[in-house]
Amino acid sequence: MSASQNSDVRTLLVKIFGKDRPGITAGLFDTLAAYAVDVVDIEQVVSRGRLVLCALVTEPTAAGTDAGELRATVHSWADSLNLQAEIISGVGDNRPRGSGRSHVTVLGHPLTAETTAAIAARITSIGGNIDRIFRLAKYPVTAVEFAVSGTETEALRTVLATQAADIGVDVAVVSAGLHRRAQRLVVMDVDSTLIQDEVIELFAAHAGCEAEVAEVTAAAMRGELDFEQSLHARVALLKGLDVSVVDKVRSEVRLTPGARTLIRTLKRLGFQVGVVSGGFTQVTDDLKERLGLDFASANTLEIVDGKLTGRVTGEIVDRAGKARLLRRFADEAGVPLAQTVAIGDGANDLDMLNAAGLGVAFNAKPVVREAAHTAVNVPFLDTVLYLLGITREEVEAADGEGAEH
Repeated sequence: MSASQNSDVRTLLVKIFGKDRPGITAGLFDTLAAYAVDVVDIEQVVSRGRLVLCALVTEPTAAGTDAGELRATVHSWADSLNLQAEIISGVGDNRPRGSGRSHVTVLGHPLTAETTAAIAARITSIGGNIDRIFRLAKYPVTAVEFAVSGTETEALRTVLATQAADIGVDVAVVSAGLHRRAQRLVVMDVDSTLIQDEVIELFAAHAGCEAEVAEVTAAAMRGELDFEQSLHARVALLKGLDVSVVDKVRSEVRLTPGARTLIRTLKRLGFQVGVVSGGFTQVTDDLKERLGLDFASANTLEIVDGKLTGRVTGEIVDRAGKARLLRRFADEAGVPLAQTVAIGDGANDLDMLNAAGLGVAFNAKPVVREAAHTAVNVPFLDTVLYLLGITREEVEAADGEGAEH
């Protein structure tokens, strides 16, 4: 019976410290192999070229050997490599992790010791234990992930959301488990999320009514106006524009920094990616083709005799419509709603963000940040990858020299 199954088995915690170099791990276990011990647990960390290697092994049981001899041999081996060794006797395996397990991702720009202390203290205050900490990225933001046990995910998310807002960092809390590695569907808003622009304002600039449209758009995104009414009012101002404006607007659209990296990485992982927009299919269809998206839905500007009529046709994509489309895309993708991620910035996105398994407010208005599962307040869309546990190194390894930042 192994030490993990029998709490009475005598074990040794072997800790090695020093300058990292190839062969240390192999050398340690080659040294331990002479004593026929079983390996119960291993953990290794390298930080700025310094190694911490921990091995939990059973005490020697072979005739003619004992723990004292093993200790002397390990210390002699470590000394020969200018390493330090510490060996601690004990019983059994590590204590079991508490119930209620979560991944807490913290994004800082920069991440300070003060903010890290505040997050750690808040986790502890509700009974959580930090089991591991792992850096996901060092630029364009510092992203670290805490593995936390001992408290429920929803309770942890609630207290950390408040803490994050107070200290100016972004924190995402998701439940641990196999689902985190499962295939997912990611659905994004377009205007001011996937792209830096408001598409209707680009059209309005060609119609000479940009300021008027921008004012109505801002009020709608703040939740002060009914979206459908504001949509009809703004589109009416475009009446008479020549259809050639569509190509001009497509060429003016600016992707958000990190958008291509986000989509390219998700697609490589086998995720499906879609967009929903209160804007127009005349632009989203082009984005779908250019970016290789799986799904796209938006409103459609009516065009008659080569001119915009000032009306839209078909089903209106409003706040409720975005949530409905998220569910439709999930059904078509064969992905449970709990495995969906929604990203948006405006009040029009709230129903979609709340319906998704993980709703991400991206550089969002205050009302949206408060309602979403988590918020990202840096101008790089690919930081969403860190919320899914994907490291910057993994992204760059896949991209070679093609990373955007």
